[in-house]
Amino acid sequence: MYRAARFASSKETRDWSPGRKIMRIVGAGSAFPRNYYPQEVLLAALREYWKDSLPNPRILDQLHANAGVDGRYLVLPLQCYYDLNTFGQSNRVWIEAAQELGEQAICRALAPTGLKPEQIGALFFVSVTGVASPSIDARLVNRMKLSPNIRRTPIFGLGCVAGAAGVARAADYVRAYPEQVAVLLSVELCSLTLQKDDLTIANLISSGLFGDGAAAVVVAGAEVDLPGPQILATRSVFYPDTEDVMGWDISEKGFRIVLSREVPDVVRRHLGEDVDTLLAEHGFKRSDLGSFVLHTGGPKVLEAAEDALGLHNGEAKVSWDCLRRMGNLSSASVLMVLEEVFMRRRPAPGTLGVMAALGPGFCSEVVLLRW
Repeated sequence: MYRAARFASSKETRDWSPGRKIMRIVGAGSAFPRNYYPQEVLLAALREYWKDSLPNPRILDQLHANAGVDGRYLVLPLQCYYDLNTFGQSNRVWIEAAQELGEQAICRALAPTGLKPEQIGALFFVSVTGVASPSIDARLVNRMKLSPNIRRTPIFGLGCVAGAAGVARAADYVRAYPEQVAVLLSVELCSLTLQKDDLTIANLISSGLFGDGAAAVVVAGAEVDLPGPQILATRSVFYPDTEDVMGWDISEKGFRIVLSREVPDVVRRHLGEDVDTLLAEHGFKRSDLGSFVLHTGGPKVLEAAEDALGLHNGEAKVSWDCLRRMGNLSSASVLMVLEEVFMRRRPAPGTLGVMAALGPGFCSEVVLLRW
């Protein structure tokens, strides 16, 4: 049954013609908190906060300098973080801000399409920096007057891979309902997860890398007459026995980062094969690609992705630019890169491209696009 399903998918994807309509990305938008701080301001604040605890303060300076980040958005003014002493306090901030930023991102993604919020058929919500029940998507139904018949799918735990995975799941939905549009929303407020008493290298790296923001993508079915890059195929790959590579240790104090130094090595070992396999299944090879939307995991992760895919001529420049401007936004990162390409750096019509992200599991998600 598995082979038959894969064969049918491959045959369907290969059967392209210029007039054939398939799933498309028709809108992308982002939203950020009001507070933006240069990296040196954030470093100075952390250096002051941890001054009596750090065994070697130079380590913090070095980690921030190596992050490749010029500045980051924070959901709260810098001084307010000192008042957050419990997970409950931080999570309440996340719930309120996620609704505000989520609404803004969805409206901005819908704007160029001419669609109204009540026309959304399905809403996928991804995040790994807070929890809520009713979930944020449910609260947005009330806040934005979305259709009471909207199909909602809140997803927690996929981490950085959830941006690409969410696009893939939205494409799955509109494949089944070709007359509808689905929206993927990611809200990540990483600053609320920073553990003040955690002096591990993983937490110190996070303090210089992760930021806050929201992103939304609109995916339309074949019967929706809107322009945008086609979603030709998707591929999900889980790497067995890699649970310890990345994730959270969740306790009464909140989210404590798990970030292994093995992450770049895992990317180098697997990402190229993952992309090549997807391409081969649909009659392509890597040299056919002309566009790359890659998750901004950090300098070492981006370098590993470039090595894995043989990119050495600036093909990942958009990802590097997004990392520099706003840091790593977990699941929202790859969607920020997608928005930048979609709105301002769109490839020539017909260009074949991939969107790729990796995250806890450890796993990857690859989306094959034709611009």
